[in-house]
Order: sequence, then structure tokens, then C-alpha cells
Amino acid sequence: MQQMHHRASDAATEADAAALVERARALGPMIAEHAARHAETRRVAPEVIAAIREAGLFRVLQPRRWGGDELPPQVFADVQFELGRADMSTGWVYGVLGCHNFQMGLFDEQAQIDVWGDNDAAMIASTFQPGGIATPVPGGYRFSGQWKFASGCDHADWVFLGGMLDGEFLTCLLPRDQYQIVDSWHVSGLRGTGSQDILVDDVVIPEHRVHRSSDGFRCDSPGNRVNTGWLYRLPFHQVFIRAITGSAIGALQGMIDAFSAYARTRTSVVAGATVKDPDALLALGQAVVTVDELRCVARRNFAALEVWARQGVPPPFEERLLYKYQAAAVTDRCLVAARALFENAGGTGLFDQYPFARILNDLIAARQHAAAQYRLAGRSLGAVSLGQDVNEWYL
Repeated sequence: MQQMHHRASDAATEADAAALVERARALGPMIAEHAARHAETRRVAPEVIAAIREAGLFRVLQPRRWGGDELPPQVFADVQFELGRADMSTGWVYGVLGCHNFQMGLFDEQAQIDVWGDNDAAMIASTFQPGGIATPVPGGYRFSGQWKFASGCDHADWVFLGGMLDGEFLTCLLPRDQYQIVDSWHVSGLRGTGSQDILVDDVVIPEHRVHRSSDGFRCDSPGNRVNTGWLYRLPFHQVFIRAITGSAIGALQGMIDAFSAYARTRTSVVAGATVKDPDALLALGQAVVTVDELRCVARRNFAALEVWARQGVPPPFEERLLYKYQAAAVTDRCLVAARALFENAGGTGLFDQYPFARILNDLIAARQHAAAQYRLAGRSLGAVSLGQDVNEWYL
């Protein structure tokens, strides 16, 4: 009977996942219509966020005990793919805000009550760039400073801030009335993410609103006492890095979609009909393969991590390092493929009526993120392969 129940539960999960991904896909045309506006206004439109919220997509990784779906991270990745396909800034903001419902499940129960007790649809932005030092005081930590890159903060009710204490990285939770948003996001790519600065002036954060990276690394956080499902035994950083780089795969698919429609009728004065141009055909074929490979690797890695989580055992260090490299390399792989498509779009592809330049600039900007620095993970992976010790905790 237990085996039959498990199979029935798996079938229900797959049905729920398929429905959520289809809802995300259905939002694509509306999101695409807003993409150019997002770049101009430097944030995702409130009506787009409202539509994503109404479709229930922010709840994919949220604990069931707080009205969430508590579904596997692959479902989250599939939803993000569809949103990023329509507009990378939207997919990026979804990845950040939606992933925080996973991390919130790792916090002390009182912090979860603080955030979701009166509103289980409350959302959390973040900037993990350490912009301040946590000073211990009775019952908590005193915080001041200014943090960059708080994507989607205009739509959030709370914010996670990164800080350091005695060499350990902390994530500290603040409500909206304890910080200011500084309009600083004047950039060349991912303009629609609204990744503004966060300013904090002498705020005391209680101990229960702090999550330690060492707990996330060990897959044993305070929230595991109440959120007992296997999902919250996953290493937080494995989920977060994918949530950051995953929108790039959707953006590349958006470039493929646009280029395919464009190329069918285009004739270049240099290369003739694009449908007969071997360079254009190769660029398109390689982009299609890149999307498929990256999605397959992510699916494989999430499945392997789920096995460890269901056993309640942290994954081996070397395995996590491999997965970190593969997650970090996503943006660069997508950028290389998208640049080849852009080059084969020719001069006409520069015009604003086409999304090519916007997508390329978004990918260039995404490549700058700390989570996309695959060379760092690659060096550590090489060192471990040669039997050397490495100091890696963001795994």
C-alpha cells in the first residue's frame, strides 16, 4: 500500500508540475509585450508580477504548511524557463523572488511566522553581496550599510541581506519599513530587473531572523524542524545558483524563437537567403543543442540531489562542486550561443522591433553575476581532482 501511495503521490506531483509550467507558458505573450517597457522603466511591470502571483507560480518552492506547493526544484526551473523565454528580466526576478520562498523555509519557525503569518503571499527580495558587518548585541545583531543588486525589490515585502560575522556569511531578514530602496539601477542589461540598492541605518535584527550559510551547507537548518519534507534538505546554494543562472536558458530559447521567425523570410545582401546560409544554420543548430544540453544536465543534477535529500544525507563535496561548476557555466554557454545568432541577424537585427540586442545585453549583464563565475568553481574542481584541499562553502 505504501508503494502504491508513493506512486499516486508522484503522479499528482507530475500533474501539478505540468499545470504550473503550462500556466507559465500561457503568460508568455503578455510578458513579451511588456519586455521593451521593462527595459525602459527599469523594473518588471506590477501587472506582470500580479499575473505570475495569480497563476500560483511563486509558490512552487514554498512550504506546504504556508500554502505552497513544495515541488521539486526542476519544476521551478521549468517555470523559470518559460518566463525567461518571454523576457529574461521577468525570468530573473521570478528566479530570485521565488527561490527565496525556499530559503525562508530554512529559517527559524518564528521568522516564517513573521513573514507569512498574516500574509502567506508575502515576497522577499535579496542582496547577498556583503554590504555591512553584523555586530552582535543582546538577542541579535546590529546592522548598517548599503547593499547593491536587490533584484525585484520594488515588489517585495521583506529583504534578505548578506553580512559577515567572524568570517561566516549570514543571511539577515528585514521588513520593508526597516530599509530604504535607493534608485541606482542605471545599467546596460537586465534593466528590467530593478536591482536597486538597499540602505539600512542602524537596525537590530533578532537572532531568529538570521540564517547561517554553514547550516545551509550542512543541509541542517532551523527550519528543518518544522518543514520536514526532503525538499528542504537540499543544499541551499545548489538551488540558489540555478535560480540565478536558469533564466539565461529561457533567454537563449527566446533568441532561438525570434531568430527562427526572422530567418525564414530574411535575405542578406551579403549571404543571400538566411535559410540557405550555412553559418546561420550552424548558429541556430548549436543554440538548440545548447538549450537541450543545459536543461538535461540540470534535470540530472536535481534528480541526483533529490536522492541524497530523501536519505537525509548531505551530498558529497566533490559532487556538489561539479554541480556548482555546471550551474555557474550556464550563462556563459548561453551568451556564446546567443552572440552567434545575433551576428547572423545582420544589420537589420539591430532594430528595436526585434529582441536580439536586448536579449544579448541581458545575457552579457547576467554573465557578470557572482553566481556565473564558472572559472572559480572550475579551478577548485581541478584542484580537488588532483587531491588538493580547497576552501569552498558556497555549495
